[in-house]
Amino acid sequence: MNRIEFDVELITKYDVNGPRYTSYPTANEFVNEFSAGHYIDALDRLDGAETAPISMYIHVPFCANICYYCACNKIVTANRKHADAYLEHLLCEINLQSELLTNNHRLEQLHFGGGTPTYFSAKQFSSVFAALHEHFNLATSSERDFSIEIDPRTVDAERIRLLSSLGFNRMSFGIQDFDPQVQRAVNRLQSEDETACVINAARANGIESVSVDLIYGLPLQTVAGFEQTLARVLRLGPDRISLYSYAHLPQRFKTQRQIKAADLPDPATKLELLRTAIEVFDQAGMVYIGMDHFAKPTDTLVRAQQDGTLHRNFQGYTTHGHCDLIGLGVSAISSVSGVYSQNAKDLDGYYRHIDQHRLPIERGIVLTVDDLITRELISALMCHFKLDIAAFEARHGFKFREYFESEWEALIPFQREGLLRLSDTHIEVTAKGRFVIRNICMTFDTYLAPHQSGFSRAI
Repeated sequence: MNRIEFDVELITKYDVNGPRYTSYPTANEFVNEFSAGHYIDALDRLDGAETAPISMYIHVPFCANICYYCACNKIVTANRKHADAYLEHLLCEINLQSELLTNNHRLEQLHFGGGTPTYFSAKQFSSVFAALHEHFNLATSSERDFSIEIDPRTVDAERIRLLSSLGFNRMSFGIQDFDPQVQRAVNRLQSEDETACVINAARANGIESVSVDLIYGLPLQTVAGFEQTLARVLRLGPDRISLYSYAHLPQRFKTQRQIKAADLPDPATKLELLRTAIEVFDQAGMVYIGMDHFAKPTDTLVRAQQDGTLHRNFQGYTTHGHCDLIGLGVSAISSVSGVYSQNAKDLDGYYRHIDQHRLPIERGIVLTVDDLITRELISALMCHFKLDIAAFEARHGFKFREYFESEWEALIPFQREGLLRLSDTHIEVTAKGRFVIRNICMTFDTYLAPHQSGFSRAI
């Protein structure tokens, strides 16, 4: 393997609970005392930078069928009328947000997540895009990065054509595992043929980037069976692959109670599933970006990592770190001008705010100077596996080892085990340290201690 070194003993040692650091501080630190006024003030600061581009996330919470492993904020219903009321309120929120941004900020990045975003009908999607075009300055086709998560069981070639015509140029397809036995155990039957059909339709309609999602650690998974899934996935030729670890938390997510704990792979098998996938992807020429992301060498994520512009936010790794993020829809999170805010997590709360012509914000946090400094550090390590200490000191006007005195001492054991290289000028994560990057970043997390057990395991 050319970019990673899989040390089973060390990975097992560091397989503890910890954040994924799609933000710092994490969402656990959001408080109800946060008000919409804090967010509006942040938008005012953003508006002061007239040319600042923006990114947008739109959450569609509905699913027609339940997948037992899912931990997303979702509403499972076959009654499509629910989408009508949701769309009405979403369009109102789009209008509310646009009223607060007076400058013509270019919308460069757009992502639809869920739930199942394609729960919306063709007409409903068209309504959303009509509203976006009316209220925001959507980037031209050469600049845009518009993506959508797709359950291949819910679309056909005609729907893919429509989505492409609306402006999507990236699509992420959920697969998880092609093994029928595993699929039955998680209530998600999906054939390779139907998946290939919609991926082929995406490429035929000019979609520039195809991503697929896989999960390891699902019930009844075996190494041999997962190897077959990996081979079948690579035949589909995705540009990106996300390989997520299944976190079994039935006490938090009711749907996971349908999964028998006895059917889950034991820790050794789960680790072998991960190692197998890494080796297969490496042999296929995929580049390990970090955490759970792999991409072809020509992908924009790889180029961004090489040129130092890769970023991490609530959607994972992104090439648009220069954009503030506006989240729309139930439970959606925004990151604007040093402020995180989150919409109401339930439909009743979300609708209640919108009906009163108010932003549906229920909690959030205003980042301190210390938070912003630590966020920059953690982002550098998560995205690039290194930190230029001299440049960091020059930006912030302090001595790194004085500011992070106790944290520096906590890094030394990582260095002893060959996971880090420390010097007066750099922190550099080694090849075998990349798989414990969450643990390394946890060293700098001043909020972690009271909440650590509530996070998923690092591996």
